[in-house]
Amino acid sequence: MANIKGQIKRNRQNEKRRLRNQTARTELKTRVKAARVAADEGSADTDALVRLAQQRLAKAGAKGRIHPRQASRRTSRLMKRAAKGAQG
Repeated sequence: MANIKGQIKRNRQNEKRRLRNQTARTELKTRVKAARVAADEGSADTDALVRLAQQRLAKAGAKGRIHPRQASRRTSRLMKRAAKGAQG
C-alpha cells in the first residue's frame, strides 16, 4: 500500500479508469460478436448490427478505451467478414 498522498490518489483514479474501460471493452466484445454472428448467418439486421459495432469501436478508439489502431483493425476485419457474408 502506498504511503505517499499523491500515489494514493493516483491509485484511486487508476481503479476508476480500469472499471470504466472494462465495461466499455465488454460492451465492444458483445457488439462485435453480435455483428459477426449476424454476418455469418446472413440475417436481415446485419447492416444495423455492423454499423453499431463500427460506431462503438470508433468511439472507444477515439476516447482511448482501446488503442486507435486496434479499433481500426477490428473494424476492418468486421467489415471484411460482413462483406463476405453478404456475398455468399
